[in-house]
Amino acid sequence: MNDDTAQSVPTAETATLADVARAAGVSVATASKALNGKAHVSARSREAVLAAAAELSFVPNPFARALNRAPTNTIGMLTSDLDNRFVLPILLGAEDAFGAGSLSVLLADARDSDLREQLQLQSLLTRRVDGVLVVGRTTNPRPPMRSKPDVPVVYVYAPSTDDQDLSFEPDNELAGRLAVEHLLAAGRRRIAIVNGEDGYAAARDRLRGAAAAMDDHGLELIGNPGLVFGAWNETWGRRATERLLETHPDVDAVVAGSDHIARGVMDTVRESGRRIPDDVAVVGFDNWDVLVEGARPQLTSVDMNLQELGRLAAEALVESIDGVVRQGRVRNPVQLVVRGSSDPDRGDVQQT
Repeated sequence: MNDDTAQSVPTAETATLADVARAAGVSVATASKALNGKAHVSARSREAVLAAAAELSFVPNPFARALNRAPTNTIGMLTSDLDNRFVLPILLGAEDAFGAGSLSVLLADARDSDLREQLQLQSLLTRRVDGVLVVGRTTNPRPPMRSKPDVPVVYVYAPSTDDQDLSFEPDNELAGRLAVEHLLAAGRRRIAIVNGEDGYAAARDRLRGAAAAMDDHGLELIGNPGLVFGAWNETWGRRATERLLETHPDVDAVVAGSDHIARGVMDTVRESGRRIPDDVAVVGFDNWDVLVEGARPQLTSVDMNLQELGRLAAEALVESIDGVVRQGRVRNPVQLVVRGSSDPDRGDVQQT
């Protein structure tokens, strides 16, 4: 086929609404409704239109762009896992901050899918949100969104790998340090750690903080390195603690990678005939009320302050919309909540 008869491929500069409609297999009217968030468009057609628009890098005409830049007092919150229990307090904190400024919030769930995240982002942008809060499902750093929106974006919980972005995350290294420093202050010296999965940044960061605190006192964490990483559940806590007590019967404290793991640790410590905390003190992470308050004795745990984290990220997004430019990763402080599993004088006291 020669150049005179070849069909040109739309580019970011030339793509039209008709091109988007053609690529999605819908009418121009349907494409317009889908891109503008109107009703009476099937979910399948809407996703096809948004995918086509993203593929063609479709840019609305100047008049539409001007409309998109007009403040709407609407914020988009894009999460990867709406059912994740760590996400919910972040969303609550963010919603509190947005609500204080009389801002409306549109919530979208990407369900841990890159494609769905792109589609949901396009859907939020067609609704002319003033900014987007991206909430991760873990603290593992994530790549920035592939298509940079023309509105401010703030990442929370899972930081962006792009230092030009603004991200908020809990300080998990501080969490590990606080747990060990508390145990050292209580006179414990034979401290072990039973951690979660090594594929999680939170587990690695907490171990790093715990080891650094021990090193500051000329000590090392005890235990077989194979015990350090495992699963985020009670079964792993029990199994790892069984091996720990066999190889290091003089252990006097265990830092558990999560409250779930800590419950398993406590079960095995009790079954061995040892007392908590007299013989072995236990500290967990996350301060999940269902687990820490139901433990006997109640479990000392590090609260990751997730609701506060969400509030700070939301406030930063509002500031970005107002023109305040910030970049980099902000690590929010965490808080140790001491209970009976590490302090015999606390009994079943729930809060410090």
